Amino acid sequence: MGKHDTKLLNIGFNNGVVASRIIAIVNPSSSPMKRLREEAKERGQLIDATQGRKTRSIIITDSSHIILSAIQAETISNRLSEGNAPKENFKEKEKE
Repeated sequence: MGKHDTKLLNIGFNNGVVASRIIAIVNPSSSPMKRLREEAKERGQLIDATQGRKTRSIIITDSSHIILSAIQAETISNRLSEGNAPKENFKEKEKE
C-alpha cells in the first residue's frame, strides 16, 4: 500500500480500528466507564461495533472516539501486542 500503510486491529465481526490511534482498552463495567460511554454518545463520538451483543470492552482513541466491542479487553490487548496477527494471515492469503 505504500508509505501510509496502517495496521488495522480486529475488534470483532469484521470491524477494525487503526492500531496506532488506540490510547486504551478498558473493561466497561465500572461507573466511570459507563459515564465515559454516555458522554461520548452525547458528543456524537460513540461507535458501537458490538453487532447487538453485550459490550465486553471499550476502546479509547486519540481522537476522543469511544468504540464499543463485544470482544474481551484482554483478547484485544493480546491482538494488539502480537502485532495484529490476523492481518498478517490476510496478507499471506492475498499472495496465493
